[in-house]
Amino acid sequence: MRFIGVDIGTSSSKGVVVDAAGSVLATHTRPHVTSSPHPGWFEHDADEVWWAAVTTILRALLRESPGPVDGVAVSGIGPAVLLTDAEDRPLRPAILYGIDTRAEREIAAQNERFGSDVLLTSVGNLLTSQAVGPKLAWVAAHEPESFARTRRIYSAPGWIVRRLTGAYVLDHYSASGSDPLYELRARGWWEPGWAGLDRLERPQLAWPGEVVGTITREAADATGLPSGTPVLAGTVDALAEAYSVGCRAPGDTMLMYGSTMFVIQTVSEPVAHPGLWAAVGRTAGTFSSAAGMSTSGLITSWLAAATGNGFADLLAEARQVPAGSDGLLLLPYFAGERTPIFDPRARGAWVGLTLRHGRGHLYRSVLEAVGFGVRHNLAAMAAAGATPQRLVAVGGGTRDDLWAQIVSDVLGLPQDIPSVTVGAAYGDARMAADAAGVDTTGWNPVARHARPDPAVRDVYDVLYGEYLRTYPALADTMHVLAELEARGRGTTASR
Repeated sequence: MRFIGVDIGTSSSKGVVVDAAGSVLATHTRPHVTSSPHPGWFEHDADEVWWAAVTTILRALLRESPGPVDGVAVSGIGPAVLLTDAEDRPLRPAILYGIDTRAEREIAAQNERFGSDVLLTSVGNLLTSQAVGPKLAWVAAHEPESFARTRRIYSAPGWIVRRLTGAYVLDHYSASGSDPLYELRARGWWEPGWAGLDRLERPQLAWPGEVVGTITREAADATGLPSGTPVLAGTVDALAEAYSVGCRAPGDTMLMYGSTMFVIQTVSEPVAHPGLWAAVGRTAGTFSSAAGMSTSGLITSWLAAATGNGFADLLAEARQVPAGSDGLLLLPYFAGERTPIFDPRARGAWVGLTLRHGRGHLYRSVLEAVGFGVRHNLAAMAAAGATPQRLVAVGGGTRDDLWAQIVSDVLGLPQDIPSVTVGAAYGDARMAADAAGVDTTGWNPVARHARPDPAVRDVYDVLYGEYLRTYPALADTMHVLAELEARGRGTTASR
């Protein structure tokens, strides 16, 4: 038996073919372009990016690993919002997740309209740049002709499911992140959130691992997959990535080391916290508590480009720097920050720079800063009643041991690092195998561990305390600087 998973990312998409034992038979990656027509806007063309990526990847996978396919699942960035008309034609490019901050005024208006207590109790979240409702309101206000023609709204995987099967489906996890349209405990649509959206057809809700249709003849021609191949509902990339490494029991917590850092913990009951995201789980019996930093690996890439050095050189130099980077502390808010401070006008800041510090200090301080950000988010989860029981690391940042080791040292907690770190596409294939009746409990065993070094705990405790104190002390200055930056671009800083 063979299963295919495809994940639609921000700057590239990846696919994988996996057999019934969980072995990877083939992979393929396709880069694509994210459009930013205005500062704070991030968009994808649903057909030229999403559909083209999926069809290209599927054909490449089938060429590299020909043979029957027993199930397909697709995940993707989310929540993303695609509007289509009565004939299901996209009306505009899809608006991406929390990195798109155009709807700040609509967010503030809807938070005031519904009220914090009601939102946390019913939806599970206050509205932020992740929220779908304010983005729909932005389109209504700024592109009224397009909004008037809108009949359906899609997520990234939902659009691909539509193109593959003809089904109009949204998985429960994606729906629970489409604030304020979904009621968390009821696991269904929240009627007050749909006020003013009555003419829109609501998608059928399904769990990520449910089969919702089969490949149509038209989709078979476009992808090379046989007609009748089962297709799952799919889900958001972070949930698929968590499942790729076996995070399924309450307390299991994924740390995703990528361009951004994403944290998702499986919980048995809803966890509402104003500094986190609450969602349902992969199945009807679980929920999720999630957090996300706006930048992590993006800063290491920026630093490598800014210094003209490769990662290997920077890593080698960082290894020679002691814990605490000789008194250098970074606030890693290079693109604002999401959880737990939700401040799009936050800015990065190195504190403690001296003439003694070099590239290795800068690089190590970046890795430490991500550790402090993770610790901040895990503390918020614990305060809400969701204390992590097991940490599992995944993503490109785990290829070298230094970053995971630093994060474990900062947290004082061990991390499991699995043998397969392909990511969300592997989780998609794993869900497809589950749907076909394959027992996947033995897939992707732990390959190694990052264990905290007690000798450096004291220095990281001191620095973490300063990390928490420094943002409030600098926030007003950051906001002034963000406004000056925006003026230089001829825009207004998000508030």
